[in-house]
Amino acid sequence: MVAYELYLYDEIKGYELIGILPERRKDPKRITKESVLKWGRMVLGEGADNKNILIKQMTIDDTTHQAFDVNRHFNY
Repeated sequence: MVAYELYLYDEIKGYELIGILPERRKDPKRITKESVLKWGRMVLGEGADNKNILIKQMTIDDTTHQAFDVNRHFNY
């Protein structure tokens, strides 16, 4: 399963984990950088500074539930 971790950068605390979104779309062509970042902006609200958003894609093994970093980051 693919999931995304949403981080917000704070100058004092650094990157803080805000939430995790499991990918539910079956058609991989619908998964774009913009669609993932849209979720991040929706969670953080209109007042969030988009430059401070980091979304990290990860894969979670369905059997062991172990998470693997895909090393694909979406910065806005």
